[in-house]
Amino acid sequence: MGAADFTTVEVWSCSGLITYYILVVMKLSTRRIEIAGVTPNPDTAWMQQMGRNLTDCYDGFLNDIGYLLLDRDTKFLPFSGVLESTNTQVTLLPPKSPNLNAFIERYMRSMKDDCLNRMIFFGEKPLRRALTEFEEYYHTERNHQGFGNNIIDFKRQSGSTIGAVQRKERLGGMLSYYYRDAA
Repeated sequence: MGAADFTTVEVWSCSGLITYYILVVMKLSTRRIEIAGVTPNPDTAWMQQMGRNLTDCYDGFLNDIGYLLLDRDTKFLPFSGVLESTNTQVTLLPPKSPNLNAFIERYMRSMKDDCLNRMIFFGEKPLRRALTEFEEYYHTERNHQGFGNNIIDFKRQSGSTIGAVQRKERLGGMLSYYYRDAA
């Protein structure tokens, strides 16, 4: 089962503030996320392309997803049309029911509180970099209560009680990960 949702962020440009839309998709069983796309204008062609990218037969994020939860945002209509030709069945949530898509809503809150709301972006490139860094942090360094405070993609030796405590910083120290050096 999967879920998809949009969030927005304001970005400064030469022509003033522009609202960028961020499309995020999550596999609910693993809490693994993918930033599917970032655009100032999520029109029909862009949404159809995002649907094709996510269902690509070789490396599509939604390949093994049977059901995809979507809210009733009209931006998802062309996206749903692309998914009709795949094995992924779209399930529309009832109106005004964000609690039925709680996992991705919680991710959006974490992404905004821990990263996006703390920064001022001057252009799309810094926004994309911050999203990439947060996605990596979310998968490899952030503890998840739903998994017994474990990390989704754990790569370091854990449980060491000896060795110096080290700090890994992302985005200028805004995101931090503490660990012990192997003895």
